[in-house]
Formats: sequence, C-alpha cells, structure tokens
Amino acid sequence: MNKRPTNTQREEIFKRAKGLCEYCQSPEHYSISTFEIEHIMPISKGGETILENLALSCSGCDKFKSDRIFAFDSQSQTEIPIYNPRKNIWSKHFAWNEDFTEIIELTAKGRVTIKALKLNRKNVVNLRKLLYLVGEHPPK
Repeated sequence: MNKRPTNTQREEIFKRAKGLCEYCQSPEHYSISTFEIEHIMPISKGGETILENLALSCSGCDKFKSDRIFAFDSQSQTEIPIYNPRKNIWSKHFAWNEDFTEIIELTAKGRVTIKALKLNRKNVVNLRKLLYLVGEHPPK
C-alpha cells in the first residue's frame, strides 16, 4: 500500500482545504514551510492513504498531532477523540476569541484538540494578529 499521497490527491486536498491548515486554520500562503498531507487515522493505526483519511496540515499541527487520535481531557478525566476534519465540522468544536487571535473550545473535542495540537501557539497567534490587520483573517 502506498503511504504517500499522489499528486492528484495532493491537489484535491489543497483545494478542499482552501489552502488552510485544517486544524489551526493558518494559510499556507503565508507560511515559511510547505504544509503536510496528514493521515488523520495514522497508517500505524490502520489508516489508509485515501482522500477521506487525509488532511492539509501546517508543520506545527502535523508535528503535535503525530500519530495521535485521542487526547486526555483533564476536565472530564477521559480520553477524547481529537478533531477529525473529515468527520467533524470545525465551527461546532471551535470559535474565534473576540479579536480573532485565539481559537476557543466549544466542546470537549475542541478543548483536547486545542491543547494537544497547541492551536494557539505563539507564532500562530502572532500570524493571526498580522493577517487580521490586513484583512486576511479570520478565514471566510
């Protein structure tokens, strides 16, 4: 089985994600590194290289997610599935704070994903501030 997405899959994933990291919503257009095609269900856990299991991810979110599909929620003291961009709707689990610089949780899944993937890491928050000033954030 091929573990690497094809060029056709890459193009489809980028188009579907509108050039945004499907986790932190950062635009690749303003990134200093090329975004990754991430296996939502890791190959090491039986995931396949099919469109339904692939997401566009910035290098930070990709690194922090790694092969995780669950994260511990200190509030409920249970393991909660991490946000899945193919099965979950971003706006049901996340929202923007008042100045659009930080992602806030709407659900337990949102809470564990924000913490596990560090969706409000300093460099991403700084990028959001700058993009907001020039009318490029939040994403439409």
